[in-house]
Order: sequence, then structure tokens, then C-alpha cells
Amino acid sequence: MHTELETAVLLNQAPQTKLFNSKQPLQDKLVYTRSVKQVIKEKLEAMSTQKWELDQENAFFVGDLGEVYRQHLRWKSLLPRIEPFFAVKSNPDPMVVKLLASLGIGFDCASKSEIQQVLSVGVEPSRIIYANPCKQASFIRFAAQHNVARMTFDNAEELFKIKKLYPDAELILRILTDDSKSLCQLGLKFGAPLDTINNLLQTAKDLNLNVVGVSFHVGSGCLDENAFADAVVRARWAFDQGEALGFKFNILDIGGGFPSGNVTEGITFEKIAAIVGPAIDAMFPSNIRVIAEPGRYYVASAFTVCTHVIGRRTVTNEENETQYMYYVNDGMYGSFNCILFDHQQVQPKVLSRDGNLMFDEMKEDERTFTSSIWGPTCDSIDCLSKEAKLPALDNGDWIYWENMGAYTICAASKFNGFKQSEVIYTNTFE
Repeated sequence: MHTELETAVLLNQAPQTKLFNSKQPLQDKLVYTRSVKQVIKEKLEAMSTQKWELDQENAFFVGDLGEVYRQHLRWKSLLPRIEPFFAVKSNPDPMVVKLLASLGIGFDCASKSEIQQVLSVGVEPSRIIYANPCKQASFIRFAAQHNVARMTFDNAEELFKIKKLYPDAELILRILTDDSKSLCQLGLKFGAPLDTINNLLQTAKDLNLNVVGVSFHVGSGCLDENAFADAVVRARWAFDQGEALGFKFNILDIGGGFPSGNVTEGITFEKIAAIVGPAIDAMFPSNIRVIAEPGRYYVASAFTVCTHVIGRRTVTNEENETQYMYYVNDGMYGSFNCILFDHQQVQPKVLSRDGNLMFDEMKEDERTFTSSIWGPTCDSIDCLSKEAKLPALDNGDWIYWENMGAYTICAASKFNGFKQSEVIYTNTFE
């Protein structure tokens, strides 16, 4: 009996079911209880019967809420002491937020809008951390009005601002870590160097502000699990400095940087958990609350985007070999902005050819061609894959892309007038 999930998702109601929260149901969102492939298949079949419907060939996502829940169970199993606070910025999809809120986890918010979204689904202010070290004044006032007390800082100017606007806030000092092994080095923008910590804490004490703990972030897309252990050591040092000044720290926030569910080689979540869990237990007593800010960990592997081939161009290289340029109806300015902003390498797979579903299954002797894949805009930067080996495709065929749930649709624009891709939901958890 998976009672925890059943408080969030009504199971075994074919063909569709509703995700809900006991305080505030989402009545307008439906969730299938079928495999991702089956949902995609039925979507394409529906298109074939609605041939002349406007925009019916638009790109679309399938979001698997069951995969989000599996990631939650995995976290609880491997890092039972550490409370996850989902990083909303990674994917503020309303159904994802609704599910995670129903599961009782916390939320890492970076703006007024994110705080509003989380509060609107019934999350208590105590389950929110305003984890942006440099905050707009009106946003701090909003946090104060809604009792969102826990927030981060890394500089003296921020302390003076908070003293004026929210003197009762519960402050968490964000320290600088070694993020040189991460794809996105957040230390370029945030984090107090260790040699500034004493002065910062003394300033907070002089202002009679309540500093309750320490946070860090090893960078997004961390490629070295040892970076977490090193950061924990730095945090312990910062704790000691605070306690020497009379602060009673009670919380450690280890940030994000955790790999997603599709990462099975190299730096896996299991490897990180095996290092960071024991490191925390060795250096922080059980009365210290430990939280984290996973984002991509929860959502990256849960979303698949399907794109329609809207154009093909045949070219030849210097060796007179045939190559193809394919144009699809989602791109760099839409759901694939993760290529530019998040350093992701996306993998195209053939979904259908000539109306026949393939799901990347080809004959052993199938001929492939060197191909490039481009988004729909008129900008040449809009390239999704510069060199992929694909069979010959044509207008009307489909390409799908897995592991597209993190930092994708959340940053999509409507550049050149193209719509953002819709999301169809399913729940594959059994």
C-alpha cells in the first residue's frame, strides 16, 4: 500500500484521474495512469483523426508524476536525515508543485512569484526557504507579510536591507564552496568567502539579527561527489564561528547540484549520498536540522518532449555524402533553452516515420545519415543537435527527447511567435 502517494494521486481510475491536495484540489488537470509511450501513442493517433484541427501538430511534453514520486522515495531511502526543499526554479509546473506539496516536502523559492505559487497550493510558510542571497526590497516585504521567515544572505548590504524591512527574519549565511567541478558555477555570483564570515556574523550580531544556520551550493550539474564533503567541512567551520559569537545555529542547508534519475554512470546520486550523508552525521549532531534544495533531481527524468518535423533540407558534404537538416517545432528559444543556459546535451530519438511508431527501434541494417536538428525560429543559434546519426526522415515525422524536465519549459519564451509546448500528465507509479 503506497498510502503517501495515494494522498496525492487517485490511482486506478481509467482512463484519467485527478491530482489533488486535500486543501485545494486542481480540478482542471487530468492525469493518465498509462506508460509514457502509451500516452504518446494515443496523442499521435488522436492527431491523425483530427487532421484539419488548428495547431494539432504542435510539440508537446509528457510529464510522468510517478517518476517524480519514485525520485522522492529514492531520496528518503538514501538520505533519510536530509529534508528536501524542491527548487521551484528548475520546473515550476503546477502539477509537480501540487504533487510535492501533497507529499509534505519543503520548497526553495527565489522570488515573490515562486513564493506566491507555493503558498497558493496550501504550503505553510515554515516549509519555504527564500534562498536568494540578494532580494528585491518589495519581495522581502512580501515575505514578511506572509511569514516566510527563513532566507539566505551572503553580504553586509543585504543584512542592512533585511534589518530595515524584516528584522525578525531567520537568516541563513550562504558560504562560498569549491564549485570548479560543476557545469554551472554559482560561486561566481553567490557565497561569502570564508575570510569574510567573521565580519558578516559580527555585523548581524551588531544589528541584532537572528542568524540560525549556514547554507552552501556546490554548483548545478556537479561532477565531483567529493565537493559535497568539502563543503560540509567548510559549513562546520562556519558553524563554529557563529557559535563563538553567541549564535545558536540549528539548521544546515546543503543546497542543490544532485544528478537526475537518468544518470546511472559517473557521478550518480548514490555516490553523492554515500559521501554527504556520513560526512554530515560525523560533523553535525542530530539536533541540527539538515535540508537540501534538489531541483533537477526530482524532475529531469520525468519529462519527455515530442517534436514534429516541419521541414527537411538535403545537403552534401565535401565527400559528396548526403546529409540532412531537420527543422522541428520546438527549439532553443522554447523548451531546449537548457542547451544554452544549463549546458545540456540533448539526445534525439526517432518517434515515428511515415505514420509508424518506432520509439527509437530500427532494423539492424537501417541506413543512417549525419543530420543536424534545428528549432523553428529564424535565428541560426536555434540548433538542437549539430551532428546526430538518424535514418532518413521527412516532413510529418516525429522526434522525441527524454530527460527534459529540468530548466526547459520553465525558461521557454514565445520568440518569433511560437507557442510554448503543452504538458500531458501521466502517473506510472505502481
